[in-house]
Amino acid sequence: MQVTETLNEGLKRKLAVVIPAKDLNERLDAKLDELKGQANLKGFRPGKVPVAHLKRIYGRSAMSEVMTDAINSSVTRTLEERAERAAAQPKVDLTEDQAEINRVLQGEADLAFDVSYEVLPPVTLMDFSTIKIEKPVVEVAEDEVDAEVKRVFLQNRGYEDKGDDGVVADGDRLGLSFTGKIKGKPFEGGSADHAHVTVGSGEFIPGFEEQLIGMKKGETREIEVTFPKDYGKEELAGEKATFEVTILHVDGPKAGELDDEFAQKLGLENVAALRDAVREQMVAALAQMSRQAVKRQILDALDDNHKFDVPEQLVEAEFNTIWERVKHEVEHHGRTFEDEGTTEEEAREQYRKIAERRVRLGLVVAEVGNINKIEVTDEEHQQALIAEVRRFPGQEQQVYDYYRKNPQALASLRAPVFENKVVDFVTELAKSTDKPMTRAELAKIIAADDDEVPEEHHH
Repeated sequence: MQVTETLNEGLKRKLAVVIPAKDLNERLDAKLDELKGQANLKGFRPGKVPVAHLKRIYGRSAMSEVMTDAINSSVTRTLEERAERAAAQPKVDLTEDQAEINRVLQGEADLAFDVSYEVLPPVTLMDFSTIKIEKPVVEVAEDEVDAEVKRVFLQNRGYEDKGDDGVVADGDRLGLSFTGKIKGKPFEGGSADHAHVTVGSGEFIPGFEEQLIGMKKGETREIEVTFPKDYGKEELAGEKATFEVTILHVDGPKAGELDDEFAQKLGLENVAALRDAVREQMVAALAQMSRQAVKRQILDALDDNHKFDVPEQLVEAEFNTIWERVKHEVEHHGRTFEDEGTTEEEAREQYRKIAERRVRLGLVVAEVGNINKIEVTDEEHQQALIAEVRRFPGQEQQVYDYYRKNPQALASLRAPVFENKVVDFVTELAKSTDKPMTRAELAKIIAADDDEVPEEHHH
C-alpha cells in the first residue's frame, strides 16, 4: 500500500492511497476460499467447487466486498501509523471512470482513492488552580418559607368550582387564557390558552393577580403591568405590558386550617415538620441553581483559556442541530428574527459562535476526563435515564421505551453526566469565594444561561 499526503493545512488532511492489484487479488483468493466451503452449486459436491469456477460466478461481487474491506482497513491503519485521530468519519473518493473501476473489479488494476478528513487538535490543559469563581449564596428567609408553606397549604387543601356567577377573590385558583403585548406586539412566553394561577400566590408578574379580583367566569379584561427591573429575561425587564385576559373558570378554596392535622395529611408530623421540609426543598433548589451558576463560570474559564482551531465538520454538525431548534422555536411562536431584534444572518453568526464554543469545550472536557480517568458508572447512567423519564409525567413508559429501543440515544445520556463530573473535578481545584445575593439575582443569572439556545424538546 502506498500513501501520499496531498494536503496538510491546519486540521485538514488529504491522502492519496494506492492498494496494489496483487494485494486485492490475494484478499479475493482468501475470500473465495471461504466461499468454497459454503458454496452449494449444482454439479459439485459441497466444498469441492473449483476456485476458478467460483471466481467466474462470484468474482465481481466478492471483489466489491474485498475493495470495501481493503479501503476501511487501510484508512484505519494509515491513521494509526500517522498517530492521528479523525474528528469525523473520513471521506473516501474513488474514481468515477467506470472503465477503471471495472479493471479494478476484474483484478487487473490497482485501487487508487483519496481520503479527506480533519484531525482532532491537540489540547494543552490550563492550570485549573488559576480559575477564580464566585459561588452564589442565597439565604432562605423565614418570610419566604412562610409564603411557600402557604402556597403548599393552598395547593393541597383542595378547591371547588364557584359556579358561573363566582367572583374572583384572593386565594381563588383560576383557569385563564391571555395574550400579552409590549408596544403593541406579542412577545415570546406572553400568551397561554389555558394557564392556572392562584390569586395572591405571586406566581405571575407583580400587579397581575390583583387586577383579576372581581372578575367573573367568561369575562375578558385588559390589564397593564410592568415587568420588574430585575426580571429573569433581560429583554422584558422594566418593560410595560398589556394583557388581554379571559377567565375560564373560578375555583374557591375549600374550608381548612393550616394546622397539624393538615400536615399529617401530607405525611408529616406537624406544622413545624412541614416548615422544615419546605425549607429543605428550598435550600436544595437554591443549591442546584448555585451549582448551575458555578458551572457556567467554570465553562467560561475553560473556553477563555483554551484557544485552538476546531474541526469545521464538528462545528457544522453542532450548528445544524442548534439552528433546527432555533428555527422551530421561531416558527412555533409565529415570530420572525426581526421580532427578536436581529436578522437571520446575524442570528446564524451568533449561533455558529455558540456551536464553535460547544465543540471546543467538548474537546477540553473530554481531555480533562481522559487525563484524569473520569468515567460515568453504569449506576450513574441508569440514574440519568430515570431522571430523564421523570421529566415527562404521564409519558414515562413511552420515554423509557424510546431509550431502550435506541442505544445511541441512551448512550447520549452519559454526555451531560460526564460533563458535570468534569466540571465538579475542575471546581474542586479552582479558587472559590462565596458571593451573597438574592434569589432574584441568582434567578436572573440562570435565566441568562438558559436563554442561550432553545431547549431541545422530545416529540
